Formats: sequence, structure tokens, C-alpha cells
Amino acid sequence: MCCLNNRSDGAAQERGRLMDEVVKQTQQTQRTTNTPSSSTLSPDFTADERLEIESIKMYKKELLDDIQKLKLEIDNVMAEIHSFESTEENKTIEKNQRFLTGKKKFNMDPKKGINFLVENKLLDGNAKSIAEFLYKEEGLNKTAIGEFLGEREELHLQTLKAFVELHEFADLHLVLALRQFLWSFRLPGEAQKIDRMMEAFATRYCECNAHVFQSTDTCYILSFAIIMLNTSLHNPNVKDKTTLERFISMNRGINNGEDLPNDLLSKLYESIRNEPFKIPEDDGNDLTHTFFNPDREGWLLKLGKRWFILTDNCLYYFEYTTDKEPRGIIPLENLSVREVAYSRKPFCLELYNPNSHGQKIKACKTETDGRVVEGKHQSYTICASSAEERDTWIEAIRASITKDPFYDLVSVRKKKVINQTPQD
Repeated sequence: MCCLNNRSDGAAQERGRLMDEVVKQTQQTQRTTNTPSSSTLSPDFTADERLEIESIKMYKKELLDDIQKLKLEIDNVMAEIHSFESTEENKTIEKNQRFLTGKKKFNMDPKKGINFLVENKLLDGNAKSIAEFLYKEEGLNKTAIGEFLGEREELHLQTLKAFVELHEFADLHLVLALRQFLWSFRLPGEAQKIDRMMEAFATRYCECNAHVFQSTDTCYILSFAIIMLNTSLHNPNVKDKTTLERFISMNRGINNGEDLPNDLLSKLYESIRNEPFKIPEDDGNDLTHTFFNPDREGWLLKLGKRWFILTDNCLYYFEYTTDKEPRGIIPLENLSVREVAYSRKPFCLELYNPNSHGQKIKACKTETDGRVVEGKHQSYTICASSAEERDTWIEAIRASITKDPFYDLVSVRKKKVINQTPQD
């Protein structure tokens, strides 16, 4: 905008200069050609002198006509310049508005947002440009960044690699590197996505610190151990807090079959105990973030047709898809799901507590008058529109209520490195 204003000022100055020049030329012409008309010519002029005077007068007229034409041309050029500047300014405003629209689209649906920005030529479609956009651009939803980076398509994998390479981990101990990495986005909930992202982190950390660990597997396992230690020490729901001795013991043999130095593990433990990870939190008042990119959503039958959203180990149901607040919430902790058969209600599934028969499931719902009340059900029966849809919902719910995916990811990798023969 500043550039456009400067150009406008410069054009106005140039126009003034040209107009001054035209006026000067006009005045000079009038002075040099200010001859009497033929009717007032002195009889002392000869015939040749009279012809010369008439020629000068004709030249004066032609020159004044040319000057007038020049003035019109200058006005037209200045009008075009002004129109061009206005057009460029409007283009810049429109471009900025489209860019903001693209960011909003990204926060609601990362893939659609990136596609919008690329299609409008606001972002190059290559992995490096997308990674820089995710890493540097302000106002992006950290959960959306994590979801985009966790996808398995080739562009997403290359973007993840480029994104991690934007982090500089040289000479940082592992906890500091993890703090930096985990602040730049929010880890998604799916185990496979977490695995790819932590693998990329471990690879990058070992590239920046070549002599700290014997393999990226060691860095991978220890990183997960630190994340779980953070949960153990700072989550109030965890009663059995991990001690330093247990932390050292659980990480024995992970350095290609060898133990890491106790001094290193002690420093990592103290760092986490003294300061927990700061996990980026998106605006908790905006429920669109709460239900962003759910594990599954769709229409099911529960005392009428309801819109269900499965996310964060909870099942939410709404009366309409446009509702901002759910009619009810069913936490899935300690619950199981199974297929049930009813003659009048086909394609049903049941949520139940396998370990507390006869007890009410902890759930809540909103009454028509706005009051939030505790649920009274020992189980919940929900019906789908087909057997395929029912089975898909059962699979998604089971995946949501399984144990922490970190443990599955680490146990496989840990078994691999501990069974390796130590290197000479």
C-alpha cells in the first residue's frame, strides 16, 4: 500500500511538471508570435514580409493545436496510471482477502485449505513451500498442522520431512529439541500418524547431533519415553508417578542393546520434572476445534435421528449438524462396543461397561430447558442404516477406546533394538 501511494505521488508530480512545461511553451509561443493581424499591418511591410507574418501566424495556430493535443494525451496517460494503480491496489486487497480465506479453510479442513491456496496461486504446491507456510505463517490451527503433516500421501510425507528440516536441533539436548518440535504443531491422535512424525523427528535430531545416539531407533524410543514421563509426572489423573529409578530401568538396552549413561537419563528426567511440556492449545471456546477432523461422524438412530461425532475418546450427538453444542456426551473410557440384534431395529450396536454390570455409564445430556443432567443408562443402543455402516462405527469406536497408542509404538521398536547385538 505504501508503494502504491509513493507511485501515485510520483505520477502526480510528473503530471505537474509536464503541465508547467506546456504552459511555459504556450506563453513563449504567444510572445514570439504576437504579431498584428493582416488588417492592422503597417503599410510599410513588403509583400514578402506580409507572407512571412501570415506563415508565422499559421505556425502559431498549429503549435497551439499540438499543445492542446499534448495536454489531452497527458490527461489520458494520467487517467490510465491512476486506473492502473487503483487496479493494482484492488488486486492486492483481493489477494490478501483470498489468503485469509485460505487460512480459514485450512483451519477447518487442512487439505481443502492448501488446495485453495495453490489453486489461487497464493502458495506453490511443492512440499518445501507448504512446509514453510505451516512453520512460519501465524494464525494457523496447530491441530490442523498436525493432521496435515500426519497424512501418508507422498506430498504429505515430503512436507513433513521439509517441515522437520526447518527445525534446528544442533547442540540441543533431547528434551529441549522435543519442546521446540511439539510446540510447532499438535500431535494427532492416530498411532500411525504419531509414528511417522516421531520417526521424522528422530531422524532430524540424529542428523543434527550425529554422535549422541547409536541409531535413530534409540532417539525414537527415548523421545516416546520422555513424552510418557511428562504425562506420568504432570497429569493429575495418573496416581502412580514414574520415579527416576523406574525411568532409567525402562530405558535399559535401548542404545543398540547397550545402556544410555545414567547421567544423561537423570538430566532428561529432571528437565521434565521441573518443567512440563507446553502443548499448544487452540481456542477452547470454539467448538469447531473440538470436533475438528473427528475419527468418524454421521447420522445414527438414538431416540430419533441424531448426528454423531466420534473424537477424543468421546461420542457426541447433536440434533442437527448445524448445532454448535451437543445434546449429549458419552465418554468411552472403560466401555466396550458390540453388535446386538433386535427384530424391530436392525443394524444396532451397543455401548456397555464390561467390568461394572448394573452400574450407570458416566454420560450427560442437555434437556430441552437447557439443564445438563447425568445420564441414567447402563448401556446405549444405537442403530445404523446398514450392516456395513454399523460395522464401520464399531471398528472406529473400538479404535478410539484402545489403550494409549504410544505404548504399542514403543514396545515394537524397543523389542527390535534390545534384541540387537551391541556394536563394537
